[in-house]
Amino acid sequence: MAEREELTWELFGAASRELAQAIANSGYEPDLILSIARGGLFVAGALGYALDVKNLHVMNVEFYTGVDERLDLPVMLPPVPNAVDLTGAHVLVADDVADTGATLKLVRDFCVDHVAEVRCAVIYEKPQSEIKCEYVWRRTDKWINFPWSSVPPVVRREGQVLDA
Repeated sequence: MAEREELTWELFGAASRELAQAIANSGYEPDLILSIARGGLFVAGALGYALDVKNLHVMNVEFYTGVDERLDLPVMLPPVPNAVDLTGAHVLVADDVADTGATLKLVRDFCVDHVAEVRCAVIYEKPQSEIKCEYVWRRTDKWINFPWSSVPPVVRREGQVLDA
């Protein structure tokens, strides 16, 4: 198996603080943080606390269906945020990784016509990403094991057998 980037919960804590510090140092003061679910929820929550931004929104986007398996294009899932809630705001889009950049592009393009400014923050950015984020903790071309998705779910879904 190819070498992987391993993000632990402890390292995620340090990464999110360093990412927040980079945002603060740049002078950017977001009015709201728009997280891309699911991986971006962790990043947005950590940044929200570190930057003292209480206004967090969620955009559900499906793109990855498995390890290195994805849909042709990312798809927004309901509920989609109301553009009126974003009007005139300084928005920080938060996600765990900019891999192809397609998901970030979809969300950024959704915001761009309504907001005063939109910037993107990610823990990881890959070289092939079509979006170059303003705030990146680490760049890598490896597959990333995130602490929130490296182990199977604990719930049993209908027709699915999980390892014991």
